[in-house]
Amino acid sequence: MKIGAMSIIRTAYRNELAEFRAARASGDHASAWQRLERGHIIAQGSLQLHIHSHGVMLAFAVSRREWAEVAGQVLRLFLAPLGTLTGRTPMGNTGRSDVSAFASMPIPADIAQIVNAGRD
Repeated sequence: MKIGAMSIIRTAYRNELAEFRAARASGDHASAWQRLERGHIIAQGSLQLHIHSHGVMLAFAVSRREWAEVAGQVLRLFLAPLGTLTGRTPMGNTGRSDVSAFASMPIPADIAQIVNAGRD
């Protein structure tokens, strides 16, 4: 991945985390999760960001006492490095425990532009 492309990915990821924090602060937990999911999709191509996204999801799940999600995030923290390093990450996957860790999913159009810019 080119340096400029990584900058685009990092900026987009940080923007999603900022939106997550705003939603969490306002008590809109559904929107907070949605922003974490979007961030995860953006982060999948970067080992550091991918692991970070699952760490943030884990911390949020613990804070919400969502124990099934906590268990799912612990598992994904182990799987994320393998998927990222081997290039076998299921693109578009939201990273949540309510979906298979191995299932590819449609990528929202605005995120697809960001991810594709990272591949150019």
